[in-house]
Amino acid sequence: MAERAAIRTEGLTKDYGDGNGLFDLDLEIERGEVFGFLGPNGAGKSTTMRLLLDLIAPTRGSASLLALDSHGDSLAIRRRVGYLPGDFELYPKLTGTVVLDYLAGLRGGVDMQVRAGLAERFDAPLERPIGELSTGNRQKIGLIQAFMHEPELLILDEPIAGLDPLVQESFHALLGEVTGAGRTVFLSSHTLSEVERVADRVAILRAGRLMVVDSLESLRAIAVQRLEVGFGGAPPPRLPSVGERSGAGAAERREKGGGSRSAGEASSRPPPPRASTGTPGGAP
Repeated sequence: MAERAAIRTEGLTKDYGDGNGLFDLDLEIERGEVFGFLGPNGAGKSTTMRLLLDLIAPTRGSASLLALDSHGDSLAIRRRVGYLPGDFELYPKLTGTVVLDYLAGLRGGVDMQVRAGLAERFDAPLERPIGELSTGNRQKIGLIQAFMHEPELLILDEPIAGLDPLVQESFHALLGEVTGAGRTVFLSSHTLSEVERVADRVAILRAGRLMVVDSLESLRAIAVQRLEVGFGGAPPPRLPSVGERSGAGAAERREKGGGSRSAGEASSRPPPPRASTGTPGGAP
């Protein structure tokens, strides 16, 4: 049902030309689920998220978030959504604390206890300048700003990029708490292993087109599997290859023909010279 959908798209398209972009995306994400969006780099995952948040305009089609139109109600949507872009950029000379204060001010303030709890959970170095931080530590600050206002819907583009395994565990635990509270998470990745622990359902995108939407259990059931075959007794003898069978057949024909040339070989011989009936030089 549409009223139960946290995200709904109909024919959503962004055509960049030359076959690049997102094409005719029909998608519905239910409230309270973790929805994984899988596909290789360039498949259209980031484009989809930017379209949902009205950061770029669609070529055609429509989208709604939390029963609000993605374009007409974009400001109201952003108040209720937490977003982590895949290319999250921060002011390099400012500390994490200053950046988060600034972003919190844009939202009209946030619960500082919630923000402090997220910083502790991720062990984020907030007092150091952003430019001195590693990729993983910058990603921690990106996650804090996405979660700190306790949004109803989280849209996360490659959220665990650069995070060490322990921080990934903390992030996965946080997702469980968020969905346990009835909120929704839409996250992208290019590998199944990153989402299989947390996602309820998965959509696979390829070359800008939706290939499949299904549960992880169903996708695992149809995945390519490796089988090992054992024999109760001795294994069967090795069958000759096509080339070996062809060679054996040719040898057998030569033996039956007494060593004579085959028809093909005979036909390849040049014809004998013809005897001349005139005198040399063409004289009569």
